Amino acid sequence: MLRFTSLGSGSSGNSTLVENRPLDGARPTRVLIDCGLPLRQLAARLAARGLLVTDIDALFVTHEHSDHVGGVFAVQRRHGLPVWASEGTWAKATARLEEKPPARVARDGEAIVIGGLTLQPFAVPHDAAEPLQLTCSNGRQQLGILTDIGEPTTAVGHALQGCDALLLECNHDVDLLAGGAYPVWLKRRIAGMRGHLANHQSAALLDACRHDGLQHVVAAHLSQQNNRPELAVAALRGALGAGSATQIGVADATAGCAWIEIA
Repeated sequence: MLRFTSLGSGSSGNSTLVENRPLDGARPTRVLIDCGLPLRQLAARLAARGLLVTDIDALFVTHEHSDHVGGVFAVQRRHGLPVWASEGTWAKATARLEEKPPARVARDGEAIVIGGLTLQPFAVPHDAAEPLQLTCSNGRQQLGILTDIGEPTTAVGHALQGCDALLLECNHDVDLLAGGAYPVWLKRRIAGMRGHLANHQSAALLDACRHDGLQHVVAAHLSQQNNRPELAVAALRGALGAGSATQIGVADATAGCAWIEIA
C-alpha cells in the first residue's frame, strides 16, 4: 500500500514523506522528499504521524532552494541518511560548506530503487541549478510530486501520466500576485517561465494528465500572500469536471496534510 503525507508546503519549508507498506507485512520503505524544515520541527511533525526520523530510509532533494534543502544537512549529519540529488543541485547546495557531505547522483529519466519504492526523477523548468521533480511507485500505485516549476510543459505532463495521486504546485493566483505588495522584480520571477505555477497553469497540467483512475490531487506550495486555498481548489475542480470522483485537498504551509492512502 502506497501512502504519503506533506509535513509542510510553502516558502517556510517543504517536506513530503512517501511510504510503501508491503502487503506481506514486511518492513515499510519511507523516503523523505525534500527537507526545508529544521531538525526539531521535522522530528515533531513526524512524531505527530507516529514516526521517528530514524524510520526514514532515504532523502531525495529536488533542488537547492533553502525551503527545500534547509534541514537536509542536519538530518544527514545526525542520522546518516543517504541523500539523492542531481549533481547541479548538490554542487549549489554545498557550495559554501567547507566539508562537502556525500550524495548519490539522481539524473533525469534514471530510476532510483529504494527498498519497495521506485523513484523516477524528471527535469523541470525552475530557477535552480539542475532541478528535478519525480514520481514514486511501488509497482502498483504511483504518486506524482511537482512542487516547484515555472510552466506546465509537455514533457512534465508526459512524466505525470498514469499517476494515481498528485501533489501539485498551485503557487499563486495571477490577480492576487499582480495586485499584491511584492516588488516588480519578484512578481516577474514568480510569474516567469522558471518561477512557479499559477492556479490556471496547474489546472491546465492537471487537465493534460487526468484519467479515471486518478484518486487524489493535493494542491501544494500555495503562497500565503498571493493565493487562497479555495481559489486553488476551484481551479483544480474545474479541470477535473463536476462529475469527477477525484478527491482534492490542500497542503498547509505548516500543518501539511494528513496521510493519504492510494488504493
